[in-house]
Amino acid sequence: MKRVRLITSRAELLLWRREHPERPLHFVPTMGALHQGHRSLLVRASRPVAGGRSPRVLLSVFVNPLQFGPGEDFDRYPRDPTADGALAAAAGVDALFLPSLATIYPGGEAALTRVSPPPQLTAHLCGRSRPGHFDGVATVVCRLLALVRPDRLLLGEKDWQQLVILRQVVADLGLPLSVHGCASVRESDGLAASSRLRYLSGEERGRARALGEALDAAQALGQAGEDRSHQLIAAVAARLGSAALSADYVEVVDPHRLVPVERTGSFSLLAAAVHCGASRLIDHRFLMSRAPIVAIDGPAGAGKSTVTRALAHRLGLLYLDTGAMYRALTWWVREQGVDPTDAAAIAPLLQDLDLRLLGGVDGEQQVLINGHDVSAAIRSLEVTGLVSTVAAHACVREALTTQQRAMGQRGGLVAEGRDIGTAVFPDAECKVFLTATVAERARRRALDLEQRGFPVPPLAELEATIAERDRLDSTREVAPLLQAEDAAEVITDGLTIEQVIAALEDHFRARVPEDAWPGPVAAGEGSDPLA
Repeated sequence: MKRVRLITSRAELLLWRREHPERPLHFVPTMGALHQGHRSLLVRASRPVAGGRSPRVLLSVFVNPLQFGPGEDFDRYPRDPTADGALAAAAGVDALFLPSLATIYPGGEAALTRVSPPPQLTAHLCGRSRPGHFDGVATVVCRLLALVRPDRLLLGEKDWQQLVILRQVVADLGLPLSVHGCASVRESDGLAASSRLRYLSGEERGRARALGEALDAAQALGQAGEDRSHQLIAAVAARLGSAALSADYVEVVDPHRLVPVERTGSFSLLAAAVHCGASRLIDHRFLMSRAPIVAIDGPAGAGKSTVTRALAHRLGLLYLDTGAMYRALTWWVREQGVDPTDAAAIAPLLQDLDLRLLGGVDGEQQVLINGHDVSAAIRSLEVTGLVSTVAAHACVREALTTQQRAMGQRGGLVAEGRDIGTAVFPDAECKVFLTATVAERARRRALDLEQRGFPVPPLAELEATIAERDRLDSTREVAPLLQAEDAAEVITDGLTIEQVIAALEDHFRARVPEDAWPGPVAAGEGSDPLA
């Protein structure tokens, strides 16, 4: 068992932070009374990062008075430092930070600069009945982050509203760290792990199980087609009442804006809080009408195909290479001797078009068009030079977009191309605009051609070709290459494949929690550069 370094002062924390600056620092803030949910966070925090580097893990225990309202349980909140230290050691924590009130708030609460999250995020759910609570949470976490200066902050998805708020605070303040949410952990009887479960008697714990059971039943109603929020809320409230649980709230909200919705749509959050004995317990379920869709757009040569395949595998989603579809059609146009600039001549080729994307060996996708395997041929310079011309025709965009949307009706895929997030799947849960400089993309294109056995033009010629294709893609009348307003930009210059995949996974998890879509498969430690 690892020996845990005990830190109680700011000076000790500063000294510890300076000891191994080459290792990333992962931070898990808690109020103590640790349970298996906390242990899961600490184990996750210990995982190596992209490149195989092993992080240092810091756990803090501080019962924050600012987040308790009048009449709440600050004075009797469970405190068990001995047990907390044992759990921390078993979970592989490097250091345990036990700051005093004076360390966190040196000038006292009255002289403290406070952080107030956006009112929209605190107006509903727990924020409605606990005014000032999230101000206290945001303030103490910002103070801890200023002291610790971690590279990564890990929080549980059980406190979903808190996670959304702290992500927003970190983003708005431009703090140099990433925020990672981790799946909720449940006890053997189904209750979400919580320090406040210690307050429950045996009889109360039996009644408390009705909270999860009520949410499960409502989730099943949603899966059966019920999308009216008031009906789902009524179903939960009825079950809670039958178990003599006093509901603080039952709401259906947008998972990211945290505002009530009348209908559940493709993705929403059903959440509830109840009073059971001396405990206030919260739980939630995510309601999804289909599996998630990830839309990855960007210019040619940004590395989309390479990382999209790997990301789809890691997330347990299907890979949809829309670019290969346009390349295959371009190959067919050339094969049939049709003028690629003549939309009227191309239109008949779209009738009864048999275009298939199949999983191939070693993760490579097999592309078939009208019975021809064109997986390699579509990567030639001749096809590459004509793709933008063929793709610009309205009839082509309409035909292939229709096919792509049909593939995505059930969701569960990662799609990449030029207009996935803007035209094909505008309602995708996660959108990313993956890009790189023209010089970097030309270098990668030269390497790709060399590896495939094609002639390699001078880099200056490749740069000119790529720049012209960017211009054509961005200025075409039909579905131009644009970054969707809600897409995150990832610039891949200088990044390894694993680093880009990690960045994409971070963006996905910020939009689709592990509670809604299970965690990814174990990542490899590859560090090959993007090609």
